[in-house]
Amino acid sequence: MQRAAEQQPDSIRARLTYLVDTGVPPVHYVDWPEMVGKAISAQYEPHEVTIRDGRPHRDTFRLDTHGFVFVDHETQVKDFTDPDEAKRFYEPEVRALVKQSSGASEVVVINQWVRFGDEARRNAAGARPPVKRVHSDFTDNTARWWLRHIFGNAEAERRMKKRFAIVQVWRPIRGDVIADPLAICDARSVSRECFILVERRYPDRRAGETYQIAYHPSHEWFWFPRMTRNEALVFKVFDSDESQPARRTPHTAFDHPTPPPNAPPRESIETRTFAFFD
Repeated sequence: MQRAAEQQPDSIRARLTYLVDTGVPPVHYVDWPEMVGKAISAQYEPHEVTIRDGRPHRDTFRLDTHGFVFVDHETQVKDFTDPDEAKRFYEPEVRALVKQSSGASEVVVINQWVRFGDEARRNAAGARPPVKRVHSDFTDNTARWWLRHIFGNAEAERRMKKRFAIVQVWRPIRGDVIADPLAICDARSVSRECFILVERRYPDRRAGETYQIAYHPSHEWFWFPRMTRNEALVFKVFDSDESQPARRTPHTAFDHPTPPPNAPPRESIETRTFAFFD
């Protein structure tokens, strides 16, 4: 495998934002003013890395080996900001895609988020901004919390006796993605020590956990330039089977080092699903 520091003809050099591993996991308090002084702030630093163009290698990627696959995937959805249309058309499309990509026997949609790079349009649509920090969305605790939240304790316990995973589907929703593209890391190149727990605590509900990623030069990054709305990136962010080569796949939006002039802001949707295996 190529090292991140190498420049290849089909690659770019770009700066990604990593968490600094201070030895103390960050803790954020949300809507809890009296606890703000006890927060442990996260520290971040940019690292310049090589990001390879994944398109020439697209047929070699496997979800359980690399943590992601890149696919052609047409959609019937016209307006992804319409929740009813997205639920009626897109959720069945995503379920079928994740089944095909993962070999799962059943797929259940957890949630989905539209992200806009343009602040005015983002605020008008109630969308979210691109995330420009290297991360993976689910810890073991949060994966199991969501299982119980959706299915209830008894059904969740039954489902946890077999393998289950959380698989995300990411795609553009209008025009090609040029600004703030998504970079994805070969899961095999990221050691367990690079996953740093970050906790968000609330006064009236469960704590939330995610993993943010500490830098290491072994990380192998890919991107798929100018993704269109009929292409999708399918990637795994949790797998209960600890024997799988890819259990979590770090990813991040990033600033293209040489963007074309007047590049349109990114507009994308990400859908999170449970994939269940017999």
